[in-house]
Amino acid sequence: MFKYIVKRLLLSVIILIGVSFIIYALVRMMPMNYIETKYSSQLLQGTVTWEDVNRFMDLYGLNDSVIVGYFKWFGKLVSGDLGESFKYERPVAEVIGDYMWISFAIALIATILQFLIAIPLGISSATHQYSVRDYTVTVLTMIGLSFPTYFFAAIVIRVFSLQLGWLPSGGLIDPGVDYAADFAGQMAKFGDMAYHLILPILVSVVLSVGGLMRYTRTNTLEVLNADYIRTARAKGLSERTVIYKHAFRNTLIPLATLLAGIIPGLFGGMMITEEVFAIDGIGRLAYRALREGDIPFVMGYNMFLAVLTVIGTLFSDIMYAVVDPRVKLAK
Repeated sequence: MFKYIVKRLLLSVIILIGVSFIIYALVRMMPMNYIETKYSSQLLQGTVTWEDVNRFMDLYGLNDSVIVGYFKWFGKLVSGDLGESFKYERPVAEVIGDYMWISFAIALIATILQFLIAIPLGISSATHQYSVRDYTVTVLTMIGLSFPTYFFAAIVIRVFSLQLGWLPSGGLIDPGVDYAADFAGQMAKFGDMAYHLILPILVSVVLSVGGLMRYTRTNTLEVLNADYIRTARAKGLSERTVIYKHAFRNTLIPLATLLAGIIPGLFGGMMITEEVFAIDGIGRLAYRALREGDIPFVMGYNMFLAVLTVIGTLFSDIMYAVVDPRVKLAK
């Protein structure tokens, strides 16, 4: 196991270097850059000249070629410096560290609810194949998979915020409210934040639960047709024992592969959801940085996700071997 992990980590370093160059090249090929975006209105008004813009481009290293610019960025990365964000004017690592926890809280709660809802419904749908329950779950799954995030979020905001007035339409706390620094004030702030996060979490769960339900249903149907399940039923075991003791464990084996995407998803934020609900999570900050050509932040954010993806994939392989003893990790 130890040799396997070391081998995978060494291979991951090579993969991350290749990924970083591809991302940097793609960002540099974008049709805009931070300086031109920032000074576009001043250029039109004539208060800033193109000579000024080129001077700023030299200062920010945007006139360098892709190769030169990449190696300058990579040299800082090797020394542990992700650079300073053009847009936020703070170290990239500091911005990521400050804002990823908001996204993490939303994604963690949504992921837990997603699994608690999707796995039981997927199993129930599979054990009642072609029944009203199965068709209902299938329809709900298709609806969840078909709705774009921004469209469903707009519907939810219109119904629950504008028409019913039950929940706030965005933000993390009520504007203009200043909470005290004592325990009571912080608890009130926490309650306000939880109240504001109900709709974003609802949207995230509804739109993501369908895929997991379908995945669980398919895996369960495959397991239920296995020979050992027929043998267990032939022994006279109850249907509940057959499903939840024998079939359920093997249903979880393919689900272990989902861990590779869960870890970066937890910390990476949800760009569209956070933007629609005006939540300053790491996803929203990354979207704004990408839109304005903030190369250091875009690179730091994507490398952060790339590292989490590598860790998630490795963890998924290990969990696969834990869940299924028949799987042996190659040394």
